[in-house]
Amino acid sequence: MDTISLGRTNLKVTRSAFGALPIQRVDMEGSIKLLRKAFDSGINFYDTARMYTDSEEKLGRALSGVRHEIILATKSMGQTKAVVLKELEESLKQLKTDYIDLYQLHNPKELPDPEDENSSYAALTEAKAKGLVRFIGVTNHKVDTAMAAVRSGLYDTVQFPFSCLSSETDIQLVQLCSQYDIGFIAMKAMSGGLITDARATFAFIRQFDNVVPIWGIQKESELEEFISLEKNPPQLDEALKTQIEGIRSQLTGNFCRGCGYCGPCPEGIPIHVAARMTQVIGRFPSGAMFDEENRKNMELITQCKECGLCKQRCPYELDIPVLLKRMLAEYRELYSAYCTGK
Repeated sequence: MDTISLGRTNLKVTRSAFGALPIQRVDMEGSIKLLRKAFDSGINFYDTARMYTDSEEKLGRALSGVRHEIILATKSMGQTKAVVLKELEESLKQLKTDYIDLYQLHNPKELPDPEDENSSYAALTEAKAKGLVRFIGVTNHKVDTAMAAVRSGLYDTVQFPFSCLSSETDIQLVQLCSQYDIGFIAMKAMSGGLITDARATFAFIRQFDNVVPIWGIQKESELEEFISLEKNPPQLDEALKTQIEGIRSQLTGNFCRGCGYCGPCPEGIPIHVAARMTQVIGRFPSGAMFDEENRKNMELITQCKECGLCKQRCPYELDIPVLLKRMLAEYRELYSAYCTGK
């Protein structure tokens, strides 16, 4: 499998990496099997986070025996030195390792003050000095913050949403990373599952020789698809360009990416599913979306107290309560049409 240098780190990472957020939804046995197959297939770069429930534990159990053959990246949402160092200690324990290759600040609202000795950034530099981490990075969903991180020169990598839906400004961020020799890690390459043709976004991303996508994988069939694409990378020809324009016309804008940062909801609403339900129905067979479980989950929206927690947490600053109400109204209309065969 092809490898590239992750910016100035010179870490040689496979051009397709494993995003370990989705394995939270896979049991331990299934996760271990999936991760070992990824390794056996040649993938050497694995990205997770402390907030991804048991994802780190699963990676540790599956791959600790080949630790020196892989590159591990994880993250902390801590906002102080003390919290970040505490989370790092737990990450090391769960991953069954004594060092992290890439340790990242996880989607901070603003970059920490590098002069503040009690800041989250201070934790990164201390951990690096102690040999607990090799390189440091930052993840973000706001392009201005990501660009500021690159220009600061303080971080070895930047992780940012990047797919065939990305704007010219997003592409400028990729180019800026190349200019500063900062590694660019692409998250949400399938836009939370709303991009259904991996070939299109794979070919789009492969144009950029400094971008490493961390494909969110939870099924063996998904892993096999990306392995196949690595073996025979599709070219971004006119047919795929036309297909991408069609995808953009349907999905560009303020839609839910399904990242899950908005949860948990105090009322039990599965926001990351409900907030994009009608888009999912439009792109997948609708019958399963109208089963009893999905209907009950959508009706939970009526229990929304508009506490504002989801809105505060959303990295895209979506007005989630308003979005949920609109989704419920559209869902009810679609369900009625489905029942009547219209």
